[in-house]
Amino acid sequence: MAPQAPSMAVSKSLESPYQLDKAQTLKASSALLKHIHKSAIEKEASGRKKSLLSDDPQDLSSAQPVHLILTTKKHIAPKLNIKPRKLLLPNSIYALPGQSICLITPSPQRTFKDLIAHPDFSPELSKRITRVIDVDKLKKKYRSFESKRQLRDSHDIFLVDDRISAGTLIHTLGKTFYNGIKVPFTVRLTPYEDKKEKKNAALPSAKPKKDSSAPRAITTPQTAAAEITRTLSATFFTLKPTVTTSICIGRSSHSPDQLRENIEAVVAVLTDKYIPRKWRGVKAMHIKGMHTMALPIWLADELWDDAGMVLEDQEAAEAKAKATQKDKRPKRLLEDATPVAEITANENSHEGKKRKKEDGESKQGSQKKKQKVQDEGFNKEMKERRQRLREQKNKLKEGLASVQTSVATAA
Repeated sequence: MAPQAPSMAVSKSLESPYQLDKAQTLKASSALLKHIHKSAIEKEASGRKKSLLSDDPQDLSSAQPVHLILTTKKHIAPKLNIKPRKLLLPNSIYALPGQSICLITPSPQRTFKDLIAHPDFSPELSKRITRVIDVDKLKKKYRSFESKRQLRDSHDIFLVDDRISAGTLIHTLGKTFYNGIKVPFTVRLTPYEDKKEKKNAALPSAKPKKDSSAPRAITTPQTAAAEITRTLSATFFTLKPTVTTSICIGRSSHSPDQLRENIEAVVAVLTDKYIPRKWRGVKAMHIKGMHTMALPIWLADELWDDAGMVLEDQEAAEAKAKATQKDKRPKRLLEDATPVAEITANENSHEGKKRKKEDGESKQGSQKKKQKVQDEGFNKEMKERRQRLREQKNKLKEGLASVQTSVATAA
């Protein structure tokens, strides 16, 4: 068995009554790696051909990644933060000699190419960085889905300057990178500021004016090589509002002891810095491969963060009865408990109805007056017409009487 490397995970875990069982972690790691190797041999013996359209990360690397599945009692973060968090590992996942590296930088890329080609830069690391490309050329040259797949398959590891925002990178590379194991890792290539200079720069009078034409400041070759090596010796994860978090903690090429050391180091940082209520906020921990079952390494005795939040059957029935009684309050009390906003809305609607009623009454009165005037004119016309008819009738009667008188005289 390989000697255990001293790490912060062991010293910090002993301070808490909750800690990983080394025997259980080693047992689960051995069983998982054994199953992965057995499945790989069976797959190779079956002679199954690789699919050209497959996005399976296992097809892109012979060493299958191993993940730690962390389950918490509450959300590990209140909101999404797409900036990856870095966790250092005793046994690196990406520091393999034969793996090629692509470095994505701000414009111009020539500055960073000269930095890597500098004699003070690590020669071994310089050979592994086979390509340096800035964001502007990345956007112009790799637009199609096919070209992004070719870029993804041409390199094993992608590093990106931390000055490039995660949103810009996600929009440029797309799901071709972020759905698999080729997610770019951030690395700091800018010089660290002195604390005194940083404190003086915070004063308004000491702030220098920014010159847009000035070249971007980059760190020294030795510091850049150290930062890249440190990044390759770490694993990354993203904080999300979820109770389940997956973190890559090793590969199938690691030994069970190396896998156990990585698990202990990652768990120590997670429980100390990121998980709410530290160990008391953890519900379960499992390890799994890409196509394997999850093997448990730690399970909590309490499934909830606060045992008082879990009600017994009798308490739940009493709470339900109280809620029912609240719904059966008298109508008068419910009216008295009407919110202020609702009262204001009712008053406004009442005033509107009253105004509409007054407008309707005024319109109705004007219509009645108009009808009355029309009726008076019609009655006057009818009276005149009747008077003319009476006069005509009287004239006819007088004429008829004179005719009858003349006939009688002639007879």
